[in-house]
Amino acid sequence: MYLFFGIFFCICIVFFIVNYRRKKCIIRKICGMELCEKVYLLDDLLRPFGFSYCQGQDIITSTTDAWQREFGYCRFFDKSAAYFNMVFDCEPIYFDYQGQTWMIELWKGQYGINTGGEIGIYHADCILSPEQYDRALFHSVSDRQMMNLSMELFFKGKSMFCIRRTHWWLTGFCVGHFCEPGDLTMKVSITFPNSCMLQKFVESLVHAGYADCAVFLCGLTVSFTFAVPCTRQCRPWLRCRLAQCSNRFFCRLYQYITKPFHCTLDRLLFLYFFLPFTFRRILRFRKCRKHNCHKRKRRRNP
Repeated sequence: MYLFFGIFFCICIVFFIVNYRRKKCIIRKICGMELCEKVYLLDDLLRPFGFSYCQGQDIITSTTDAWQREFGYCRFFDKSAAYFNMVFDCEPIYFDYQGQTWMIELWKGQYGINTGGEIGIYHADCILSPEQYDRALFHSVSDRQMMNLSMELFFKGKSMFCIRRTHWWLTGFCVGHFCEPGDLTMKVSITFPNSCMLQKFVESLVHAGYADCAVFLCGLTVSFTFAVPCTRQCRPWLRCRLAQCSNRFFCRLYQYITKPFHCTLDRLLFLYFFLPFTFRRILRFRKCRKHNCHKRKRRRNP
């Protein structure tokens, strides 16, 4: 028995020494890399997941050619999110335009160990009734239908990032930051291709519960603040609490493991070299949600 514990103790010491030396080597390697080299490497690692690194804001954001585009959107994504440790406020705005029902949805909250927000633009194949919204599959818009989107995310009144791009799914994620969705506020601006589409969206926005005085128009651009969602949320309370406890723990663990560094660029590269499986797991949160929904729909429609 004593021999067994002695061997186990020796193995633990060897394991600690090896990992300590390995960690030091990785730190030296990252510190010795040029900034452009690190950005290029991280972008190359993020591209298969549909994301890229935004150096100016130190955040992760989605690319216009992200593979998630082919899955579109259905309400099941939001309803099942808490089971994949995603706890967020969502605000879908539906409106009819040119023979199709369009949906522009906003999200803000906690995505695993990532705090962030999203703006997505989708449309159905035809005009839908409100009773069909929860069951319908919405398609991601084409390149020519993309719009100029802008969002600035605030945590308890303090700006976290501001990003503006022509996109179909604009996102921004701060890795390793924890929040409750209610602590976040998102300032949103959307530029529409024409005044007719703009007016349809504004009417639906006001109908959803936004006050006229809180919606600002400038040309073809509408701006408003997404704070407390006006639409009914579909989050299971207990599951969300369990998910947030887990998210808080893993945020702290991420910060502890990567504490030799401070910016997201260095932290993620360190995690990739030191714990590659964990690096991949951080970036799969959107894949799980959409892939499972896709499989579920195929089972229903053989």
